[in-house]
Amino acid sequence: MKYSVVVPIYNRPKELDELLESLTLQEFTDFEVIIIEDGSSISSEHIAKKYQSSLKLLYFSKPNEGQGFGRNFGVKYASGEFLIFFDSDVIVPKEYFKTVDAYLEDHKIDAFGGEDKASDDFSDFQKALSYSMTSVLTTGGIRNKNQNAGGNYQIRSYNCGIKSELFREIGGFKKTNMGEDMELNNRLEKLQVLKRLIPNAFVYHKRRGDFKSFFKQIFSFGRTRVQLKNMYGISIKIVHLFPVGFVLFTLFAVLLITFNTDYRYLPIGLLSLYFGAIFVHSTVSTLNLKVGFLSTIASFIQHLAYGLGFLKEVLFPNKK
Repeated sequence: MKYSVVVPIYNRPKELDELLESLTLQEFTDFEVIIIEDGSSISSEHIAKKYQSSLKLLYFSKPNEGQGFGRNFGVKYASGEFLIFFDSDVIVPKEYFKTVDAYLEDHKIDAFGGEDKASDDFSDFQKALSYSMTSVLTTGGIRNKNQNAGGNYQIRSYNCGIKSELFREIGGFKKTNMGEDMELNNRLEKLQVLKRLIPNAFVYHKRRGDFKSFFKQIFSFGRTRVQLKNMYGISIKIVHLFPVGFVLFTLFAVLLITFNTDYRYLPIGLLSLYFGAIFVHSTVSTLNLKVGFLSTIASFIQHLAYGLGFLKEVLFPNKK
């Protein structure tokens, strides 16, 4: 077996259905799928059974431990040369495994990842979140580059692969939830493991929810970045401080307006230019005015939530 796909699932049978359906359409088929039901109250077992005749599929149900340890559990039963980790909310294009396999034939690497994108049939809201999370104007595009402002390429657990032998040798994921892939990257870099982003090995990332849940998720990302520094010594790059600067700059703008200073309109003007650029860029790149508008809101929330989460963890760290 060349590849073992490992997917933890928690209360999302509909997502799993869409993911497994996309895997049945793959042009390259030398892979198995391992589903780990991680303490769900809404079972996905019936979805797994639906695809057991069309995929080499194993399904396990276990008490909840979180996605990192859920993946470790699934790896115990994996027989592939490479492990591939997907989040349950992705859809895999039919060329994915063909693309990955061709790249690995020509490049001797130990770990890899791919981009995440929005499909044309996604909702306007999902396209806006995808833009906010991946655009060069909002994150510097650090998620989808081999070299970027955040340092060397970092594999992301929603779409990545690693040699099975290597993953087992280093003990798998050490952190169960937020930031488990960043902690893994840290150990891989210390071992000088060769990691690469494979061009065109992308997935469609179908983010769900609303702006409230998006804020909570990004707030947790900000906190996690500080926790990774405190717990594992993982360095904080300059790109991670941009949202903190945004929060402080926005606070500064509010203070200038509150005290009616002569320069009160300057910071507001700069913020307007920035978010205006996001609106125009998103609208042009998606050819959708509504997506441009929603992307502007999502980008504001993303910067604010990450910066506040980061500051919260710096000023009032979690003692657990």
